[in-house]
Amino acid sequence: MTAMVRASGLRGYLALMRSLGHDPVALLRRCRIAPESLADEDALVSLRAGVQLLEASAAETGCADFGLRLAQAQDASVLGPLALVLQNAPTVREAWGYVSSHMFVHSPGLVVGVHERSSLIDGAAEMSFELHLARLPAQRQTVDLCLGDMHRITRLLAGPGYQLRAVSLPHAPLAPLAAYRRFFDGAPVHAEQPRAALHLGPATLDARLQDTNPALRQITEDYLARHFRMPGESVSARVRLALRRTLGTPRGSKADVADLLALHPRTLQRHLAAERTSFEALREETRRNAALHYLRETRIPMGQLADLLGFSEQSAMTRSCRRWFGMPPTEVRRGAEASPAASARHPGPR
Repeated sequence: MTAMVRASGLRGYLALMRSLGHDPVALLRRCRIAPESLADEDALVSLRAGVQLLEASAAETGCADFGLRLAQAQDASVLGPLALVLQNAPTVREAWGYVSSHMFVHSPGLVVGVHERSSLIDGAAEMSFELHLARLPAQRQTVDLCLGDMHRITRLLAGPGYQLRAVSLPHAPLAPLAAYRRFFDGAPVHAEQPRAALHLGPATLDARLQDTNPALRQITEDYLARHFRMPGESVSARVRLALRRTLGTPRGSKADVADLLALHPRTLQRHLAAERTSFEALREETRRNAALHYLRETRIPMGQLADLLGFSEQSAMTRSCRRWFGMPPTEVRRGAEASPAASARHPGPR
């Protein structure tokens, strides 16, 4: 299982820490999260590190409801492209059903479930949350944050149809239950339950969303189907995803990608060899496809593009483009066709 999550999951963290009178940078570095990565919500950070960061932050600040407070700064957009499908589905049930089966786009370690019958309340439905990590760390704040996000997003989607019957927590909360009840609109909160969940009136799942755009939803679903594969399909697919996310950043080396995938570099190499490829070949493929996209579809200056693609200098990008496409990048940008020989030597992913 991959151990990464989009940096958008920490939206609001810097501001919250500062509002509590603490410097967030020191804790970020202690948890091995680059502070600058929070400026790019599509960046990948270690899920385990993010979980540990929230726990350490709650302890250092003495803020027992840290996760709930962080949820106040977030909305559906933290889910990136999934949010577009979520907000344009016909019903709440279909919205969260899609997210449940595609949550790996945000993080394979976060699991959302939609259940027609509540495990706690008769006549209710249930939306559950689980964190999947080996050697599971303390996770109170992460569970609180994710339940808080689910509550706020579902309340917005369902509108007047939102009926929250109860909340279950899989831990003994550090904050008073009264703090949870305030956050969850006065609903009963049950601690130390088998799983984290929102227990909802059946009408909530049937609630129809307003002002949806079915065409936008379809475009987004098509995009996700083309560009994101379930990480369990193959190691090479997981490496491609990590490389797309880390291209042009300091986190794009074999060791870094192996770390993101929770694999030893030698183990990663063996898996890729068994799939008849290599890290170097996948990195070349990823860089080539990105170069073609940026050259054909953007006007990013060449010097900036070289940095974006991870080249040490613009001349290195020019040499690579000649090798890939049989022409310099300026000609590719002008719309010239890549040479058939180059295309045959360097086919894109199938």
